Amino acid sequence: MDNSTVSNVAVDDRRPRPRVGHIQFLNCLPLYWGLARTGTLLDLELSKDTPEKLSEQLVRGDLDIAPVTLVEFLRNADDLVAFPDIAVGCDGPVMSCVIVSQRPLEDLDGARVALGSTSRTSVRLARLLLAERYGVTPDYYTCPPDLGVMMQEADAAVLIGDAALRANLHDAPRLGLQVHDLGAMWKEWTGLPFVFAVWAARKDYLAAEPDAVRQVHEAFLASRDLSLEEVTKVAEQAARWEAFDAEVLERYFTTLDFRFGPAQLAGVEEFARRAGDVAGFPADVKVELLGG
Repeated sequence: MDNSTVSNVAVDDRRPRPRVGHIQFLNCLPLYWGLARTGTLLDLELSKDTPEKLSEQLVRGDLDIAPVTLVEFLRNADDLVAFPDIAVGCDGPVMSCVIVSQRPLEDLDGARVALGSTSRTSVRLARLLLAERYGVTPDYYTCPPDLGVMMQEADAAVLIGDAALRANLHDAPRLGLQVHDLGAMWKEWTGLPFVFAVWAARKDYLAAEPDAVRQVHEAFLASRDLSLEEVTKVAEQAARWEAFDAEVLERYFTTLDFRFGPAQLAGVEEFARRAGDVAGFPADVKVELLGG
């Protein structure tokens, strides 16, 4: 890739930089790593937080552009426009969105199940799978995503992000707990990819700054492509400060699906059809894409 072809995001030096959200989980590292390499990072006012909090900030108007959990995007589809070709999802196992359980999932009817408090989409997907695939209605409660604390009070726990990756690869095997990958469960059930988060701009910001939105979109696509081209280097650098070795991180980064094309849109539509009535959005909600 010729990095010199990537345009700067700033449209006018006198205008404020776009306020852009950044999920502080490893699953989004490949979408941001390349921003520094392409020189685009300094053109953004970047805010790091959990998916849930970034979604709230975007909906409130505290951010202009951000990754937003799929559930919150669908609930606020009238005010947001999604970036095509970029998302955080999977087409099969995802490794970092899991149910960790002390007993088989079909035995969880009425059992205590702890829901990690950092993502609404994974929680909604887990509840949908347990209800529709396993026919169980557990006693759910929300708490911070700490597996040790969760399993003191619960028979199972739903975790996402780095906490889920640690539980999946380290803690659950050590404790003899079962791990069920939500991405694999969805794929087996529907045959479709699953999208956990999309990148979206507020429609009012798009109307005011269309060039800035387009250039942020292009910058993220360029960053993603560069990071995946150099994924071994990304994994080696991340392994310096993370509790996972470079080989595991490279496998994780290449397991994730950062695309948002027709197959991923079909997965979103299927999720909306199955979950919309109870998740707070119409089952036939429409996803508006930038440039569409």
